[in-house]
Amino acid sequence: MKLNNIKQSANHRTVAKVNKTKLDLGKMILYLILSITVIITLAPLIIVLSSSFRSAQNMTSPLVLFNELTLESYKSAFIKMNYPIVFMNSVLVTFGSVAVVVMFTAMAAYPMARIKSSTAKFLYYLFIAGLIIPAQMVIVPIAQMFNVLHIPNTRFTPMIMFITCSIPFSSFLYTGFMKGIPVEIEEAAYLDGASLVRRFFQIVFPLLKPATTSVIITQGIWIWNDYFFPLIFISRSSQNSLPVAMLSFLGDRENPTQWNTLFAACVLCVIPLIVVFAVLQKQFISGVSAGAVKG
Repeated sequence: MKLNNIKQSANHRTVAKVNKTKLDLGKMILYLILSITVIITLAPLIIVLSSSFRSAQNMTSPLVLFNELTLESYKSAFIKMNYPIVFMNSVLVTFGSVAVVVMFTAMAAYPMARIKSSTAKFLYYLFIAGLIIPAQMVIVPIAQMFNVLHIPNTRFTPMIMFITCSIPFSSFLYTGFMKGIPVEIEEAAYLDGASLVRRFFQIVFPLLKPATTSVIITQGIWIWNDYFFPLIFISRSSQNSLPVAMLSFLGDRENPTQWNTLFAACVLCVIPLIVVFAVLQKQFISGVSAGAVKG
């Protein structure tokens, strides 16, 4: 009897060791895959940052990292792209577009989430149908329509496209999140005499903070980084956004591209997003997570 117990105990220890070895091997493989992924992701960014601190004569070996530290590239990029002007253009377009998208889609999602009818369901599917058709496919007739309506090519013209393209996804996110808010909260306010507008702005909209944060993150970053619509609808260089201003650093056969200056311009374009994310990191992460769960 004792001999059998000893054998069983030895077998259990052997199985436990084998399972632990398999688990450790699995963790090692997972860590190796994650490490390779991180290296592949960070390598181009590190090369860009290292090259942005170099002079034009020191760009023959970009894989030799940080062998020179000079701000001449940043100075040249700052002056050539007229950074303060194009920065303010990007800020105005991004903040204006996101503000309109947040208010419009939140109010549009309210009846679609609350009213149980075929009309509300039809409008919901009509809104999210815009996710299927990319705006780049219909840019030619849209540009022709702008010309017929005599819409001028200013820094605010791309906002029309940004707002239009942001409505489908934002409406989808707001509607899904709003369905998770109990109706009883509004019913209590209704019994207290609160109007529809007051119920929405004082009760419902504050509860949409996670979804609003998600909309600001996804649409704000896309609008800030987009260069297609500003390139199409802006005719004056003084009204360009940051991504379009960076195109001026691309050279040709006679004037080769100054890669150190171009990389410095890329860093200058990304810095505002990094600062905003660093300041609002907790709100960003919680907003995306909560919005994804509710949606």
